Amino acid sequence: MRILINVVRRNLKLFFKDKGMFFSSLITPIILLVLYATFLAKVYKDSFNSALPAGMSIPAELLDGTVVSQLISALLAVSCITVSFCANLMMIQDKANGTIKDFTVTPVKKSILAAGYYIASAASTLIVTFTALAVSLGYLATQGWYMSFEDVLFVILDVFLLTLLGTALSSCVNFFLSTNGQASAVGTIISAGYGFICGAYMPISSFGEGLQKVLSFLPGTYGTCLLKNHMMRGVFAEMEKLGFPPEAMKGICDGVDFNIYFFGDKVSTEVMFAVLAGSILMFTGIFVLFHMLSKRAK
Repeated sequence: MRILINVVRRNLKLFFKDKGMFFSSLITPIILLVLYATFLAKVYKDSFNSALPAGMSIPAELLDGTVVSQLISALLAVSCITVSFCANLMMIQDKANGTIKDFTVTPVKKSILAAGYYIASAASTLIVTFTALAVSLGYLATQGWYMSFEDVLFVILDVFLLTLLGTALSSCVNFFLSTNGQASAVGTIISAGYGFICGAYMPISSFGEGLQKVLSFLPGTYGTCLLKNHMMRGVFAEMEKLGFPPEAMKGICDGVDFNIYFFGDKVSTEVMFAVLAGSILMFTGIFVLFHMLSKRAK
């Protein structure tokens, strides 16, 4: 246990010592928040207003709270995964500069090294994502706050689980990478494409029926939906108090992926949590399996 703690401590120190890696991980969510608020907020407002039934209006503060909640959900859903890939670069850097060879000639077991990379990556990513969450909630408080204390706790849990999913997924992918160029290429692909396939940049409901069915098998889809459920539950409850008809509420909830369906059946939040937790265990098990097979091969 002491060796594992030392390995984790070493990886964390190197991550925070590398100012470029740390600040790029920390600034990325903040930049996304600024870009969303600057360019996408008006688009979301116009889209939301156009979806309202004729003759129905919504208070400005409630509209701002709805839009910002949707933006923050998208930001956190993407950042938890993309930052994990950036934080997990330490494993690739050790391969690229030959440090891993120095470790392998020591009495330290490979399983401890693998666990050290995994835990350190998760810890550093959690620091960044929880910082982004705190900034996002502060911004939401200035625009229109309708979240309960329970909702905030659930959002914290959502970010925690999505960060673990990103850590497990990035560990599996980065296991096969050995150069910084490969890491940059994979990071670019993940950053560019993940937001679309998880429903962060565009609601899945806006895709074709076939693509919706395909995306319903991806765990990131349910992580994004969980964030939207807990971020936007308060604003939708307020709309119901204002007298929005059930048909309109269902259309709005479906349009922003507050509700998500698996082959026509609505998925409950309990099932979403189960899918997310199961995916974390599955990818973590795959990462462990990769190391066991690699050890046997050598």
